[in-house]
Amino acid sequence: MAAATASFTLSRLLISPKPLSLSSSFPRTHSCALTSSSSFSLLPLKLHSRHPYHNPKSLKFSATTTTIPKISATISVGDKLPESTLSYLDSADELQTITVSDLTKKKKAILFAVPGAFTPTCSQKHLPGFVEKAAELKSKGVDTIACISVNDAFVMKAWKADLKIDDEVLMLSDGNGDFTKAIGCELDLSDKPVGLGVRSRRYAMLVEDGVVKVLNLEEGGAFTFSGAEDMLKAL
Repeated sequence: MAAATASFTLSRLLISPKPLSLSSSFPRTHSCALTSSSSFSLLPLKLHSRHPYHNPKSLKFSATTTTIPKISATISVGDKLPESTLSYLDSADELQTITVSDLTKKKKAILFAVPGAFTPTCSQKHLPGFVEKAAELKSKGVDTIACISVNDAFVMKAWKADLKIDDEVLMLSDGNGDFTKAIGCELDLSDKPVGLGVRSRRYAMLVEDGVVKVLNLEEGGAFTFSGAEDMLKAL
């Protein structure tokens, strides 16, 4: 009789359009295994529970873990800039050099870097912004505004002429990337088909007597908070 009842109940379950409900009051330490030579289709299950911590809707599972990249560099606020030599072409197209210490000693300077001369964001937003705000920045005590890029001095001079920049911003070449590497701001773009190689990450820093007071370092070539307006707010 018991076997017939079990068979009848199982048959109802298999043909029933309603999902099978299991109450959480069923002992959790017990498990039930059903074996049969017959083939069964998977049944939709609903887990009912009155306990506030047993709400299935609150359970979330993820197969992967997302890690937010940390933006970091060798240089940081409070550090003294490492010595390095940068170059530029003067009005007579003569190559000149200047050291980081000469650029910043007993001065308040803004140094900002771009991934590349003539690239869209650098040419349309980043550099023009500092040219436009140069007078305002200098009225707040800034002695020098310099744009640094891992490009040669000839490219930097041509870029300056193309954007019709006068003496608002000093265009400096870090041709071999020595300064960029020394402060830990390299940006490896070797995998890009445009052929940029290793350049500098975008940043803007306020330096007083060689010491970094403000450092706005972007993730890669992003342009979000390293503009002239951001540096004005920091002064």
